[in-house]
Amino acid sequence: MNKIKQIAYAVLTIALVALPAMAQGAADNESTVSSYKAIAAGLGFGLAAGLAAIGQGLVGSRAAEGAARNPGAASTVQTIMIIALALIESLVLFALLIVFVKL
Repeated sequence: MNKIKQIAYAVLTIALVALPAMAQGAADNESTVSSYKAIAAGLGFGLAAGLAAIGQGLVGSRAAEGAARNPGAASTVQTIMIIALALIESLVLFALLIVFVKL
């Protein structure tokens, strides 16, 4: 583990030292910024959607488990589950909105 840390620090140091060598002129900066914006937006939204999918899966599995343990409360559990799923999905829609606004 210690060896991996040393390698990671060495790579980070080399990357930080090499930054001035990779500096670009002002003319090419706009296209680089716009391409990095698109990459960052795609990765950010993909991360948000993926984590929301995991959360929705957990909500669904816990609701099914709760309904199986207590069948009398199944309708209440289902209602709470649907509200939770709607709130999680609204967060994904907000992330999509932010992606479109920032691009």
